[in-house]
Amino acid sequence: MTLFQLLATLLTLAALSSYFNHRVLRLPQTIGVMLVALVVSLALQLAGPLGSGVEAMAAAMLHAVDFDDTLLHGMLAFLLFAGALHVNLDDLARQGRVIALLASLGVLGATFLAGGFAWLVFALVGVEVPLIWCLVFGALIAPTDPIAVLGILKSAGAPESLATKITGESLFNDGVAVVVFLVLLGVASGTTAATPGAIAWLFLQEAVGGALFGAAGGWLVYRMLATVDNYQVEVLITLALATGLYALAEAWHLSAPIAIVVAGLLIGNHGRRLGMSERTREHLDTFWELVDETLNAVLFLLIGMELLVLSFRGEYLVAGLLLIPAVLLARLLSVGLPVGLLRARRSFSPHVVKLLTWGGLRGGISVALALSLPPSPVRDPLVAATYVVVVFSILVQGLTIGPLLRRTVGGAAEDAAD
Repeated sequence: MTLFQLLATLLTLAALSSYFNHRVLRLPQTIGVMLVALVVSLALQLAGPLGSGVEAMAAAMLHAVDFDDTLLHGMLAFLLFAGALHVNLDDLARQGRVIALLASLGVLGATFLAGGFAWLVFALVGVEVPLIWCLVFGALIAPTDPIAVLGILKSAGAPESLATKITGESLFNDGVAVVVFLVLLGVASGTTAATPGAIAWLFLQEAVGGALFGAAGGWLVYRMLATVDNYQVEVLITLALATGLYALAEAWHLSAPIAIVVAGLLIGNHGRRLGMSERTREHLDTFWELVDETLNAVLFLLIGMELLVLSFRGEYLVAGLLLIPAVLLARLLSVGLPVGLLRARRSFSPHVVKLLTWGGLRGGISVALALSLPPSPVRDPLVAATYVVVVFSILVQGLTIGPLLRRTVGGAAEDAAD
């Protein structure tokens, strides 16, 4: 299958799934697309013994796509840039302390709590997974993905401050969690020395270096945008920024997700306000919203179809099901502690921890990180458990966060943290 044929197949399947969801299911698009893909994948597996050959063709296509490489080294650049482009820096600054703690202390807490719970769960079901690899699982399941839930929050009348917290946290905790994952993976596989100095240096190189690189790239492009007034050229420059900056950050061993988020925030605020005309802003928003929606549809289609190529044994499935409440508990504790530390200095709505916990969906990044694990005896149980947790998170949490929001804050109450 050529690259063009592969792209044509994925886009066609995503379009058909989106159409069916829009006309029949009427679920949020990303959730509906993934649900359709899951059902089709399950049907293909059941029909496999009949010798139709469709399952084998679909599996071959998924192997050609290489999910983790496609997302982590391609799609993520566009998705993170599009997300950061529409975040207001003033709103982000007002929630800065909360977001900073959630994206740092919260990620580390979730990593070690979920990793510890995973070690207990795997031992309980009779699957031998060393503690260090369970911590790797904790790191890959720590990042939250708001893609499937932000539309629900807005349509349900979510307080703006709550949406800012979830969006800002997810944009930055994606980058931080990837750095933590790489550090722990290096320790687990023996490529990184398990010394505090080596770990601290790698973290600083990836996270701080990525942020500084993103700020420099964003400022340079902002200055370029301020010297032209041609929306075709300006949109092309932002596209080059998203791809070129991400590729360079990866080549220089900096955190590409953090770099692209910082650059996107600069362009979306200073670049939009001071370097663009009204016409350019309109075209820029339309372009990046279309890119965001299209890639999200393809991403969630791939998540659903991954069911065809994953290895599921009974004990792996049981471990995944047991890890669902364990991961939620880790999320609750890792969110509750930072909020508790800040309650002495500022007020919060009484349900903010509950909403941040249930609204912290796991998504494609967790699946991609799990699939990037090197071949080993622990890979299959970790990938299967990750997939179970992610599917539950998107389908159950994603479809119930709206009713939970309406019941807890009435769909209109403003977060007292403002």
